[in-house]
Amino acid sequence: MEETEARAGGDLKWSRETIPKVLKIVGTRLPQRDLISLLLVSPWLHRTLVSCSSLWLVLDFREMNNAGNRLVAALSLFRYRHVKQINLEFAQDIEDKHLDLLKTKCLDSLQELESLNLNVCQKISDRGVETITSACPKLKVFSIYWNVRVTDIGMTHLVKNCKHIVDLNLSGCKNITDKSLQLIADNYPDLELLNLTRCVKLTDGGLQQILLKCSSLQSLNLYALSSFTDEAYKKISLLTNLRFLDLCGAQNLSDQGLSCIAKCKNLVSLNLTWCVRVTDVGVIAIAQGCTSLEFLSLFGIVGVTDKCLEALSRSCSNMITTLDVNGCIGIKAMRCSLRPTRWCCVWGGRFIIWILTPFLSVICTLW
Repeated sequence: MEETEARAGGDLKWSRETIPKVLKIVGTRLPQRDLISLLLVSPWLHRTLVSCSSLWLVLDFREMNNAGNRLVAALSLFRYRHVKQINLEFAQDIEDKHLDLLKTKCLDSLQELESLNLNVCQKISDRGVETITSACPKLKVFSIYWNVRVTDIGMTHLVKNCKHIVDLNLSGCKNITDKSLQLIADNYPDLELLNLTRCVKLTDGGLQQILLKCSSLQSLNLYALSSFTDEAYKKISLLTNLRFLDLCGAQNLSDQGLSCIAKCKNLVSLNLTWCVRVTDVGVIAIAQGCTSLEFLSLFGIVGVTDKCLEALSRSCSNMITTLDVNGCIGIKAMRCSLRPTRWCCVWGGRFIIWILTPFLSVICTLW
C-alpha cells in the first residue's frame, strides 16, 4: 500500500514539476507551428504550455495566408499579452485595416513589442505604419523591405511614435527620400543597423546626415545605390564601430573614398562588388587599415591586380576567410605569404578553397 502511494506521489511530482520544466526548455526550441499543435494534444498539456509565458513572446506568420485575420485573432488571446516579436515577412492578406483592428482590440498586447517585420507586406501604407507604430512604444527593430507605398510620411510617424529604434530596414522602399534620412539622423543617434538597399531617391546630402549623426552604426547596407559620390563615402570614416558595409554597385566610389573608409578599423565584412573605379590603391588602403576583415568581395573590379592580394596577405591573412575575385581580370596569380589561414575564393568562375599553413600551401579547386 505504501509502495503504491509512494509511486503515485512520484508520478504526481513528475507531472506537476518535471514535465512542465522539460516542456519549458524544449518549447523554446520548437517552431511556433509545432508549439501550437502541442496545445491540441490534451487539456493538461494545453494548461501546462500556456502557463509558460516565455513560450509566447513570438508570433511568426511568415508566408502564411490570411495573416491579417490570424494576427488579430492571436493577439486577442491572453497568452500573447507580452509578445515581443511579430514576423509577417511575405505574409499574405495583411492590410492597413488589420493594423487598425490591432490598435482598437489588442492595444495592451502590443505595449511590449520590440521587433516588427513587415517585409513584402505591400498593402501596408503610410496610414498602416502610423497605426501600428503608435501602438508599439517599445519598438526597437522595424523592417519594411520592398514596400513602394511607404513614403517619408510613414517615416515621420515612425520617428514620432517609436523612440528606441536601433535596427531599421528600408530596403526597396523606393519612395523614401533624403527627408526620411534627415528624420532618422535627428531621432536615432543610437541606430546600429540600417539597410537602404535600392532606395533610389537618396542623395549625398541625406546619407551624410546619417553618417554625421548616427555614429553608433555597426551595419550599413547601401547595395545597388549608384547615385552617391565620394563626398558621402568619405564620411563613412566617421563610423568607428562599423563592422558590416555593403557598397555593391557603388559606381562613383574611387580609391580616394575607399581610402577614407579604410579608417573603419573594425570592419569585418566589406562588399565592393562592381565598384568599377576602384584599383589596387584603394584595396591596399583597406588591407592596411582594416586588419580585422573576414569577408571581402572585389567581384567584377577589373582595376585590381596581384598587388592588392599581396597587401591583403601581409595585413589580413590571419583573419580573412572569404575573398571573391571573380571577374577580376587583372589578377593573374594567387600568391600569398604562408600564414595559418583558410581563404575561400571565387576565381575565374570556380570556387577555390585556399588552405595556408606555415609549411604547406594547397589549392583545392571544386568544380
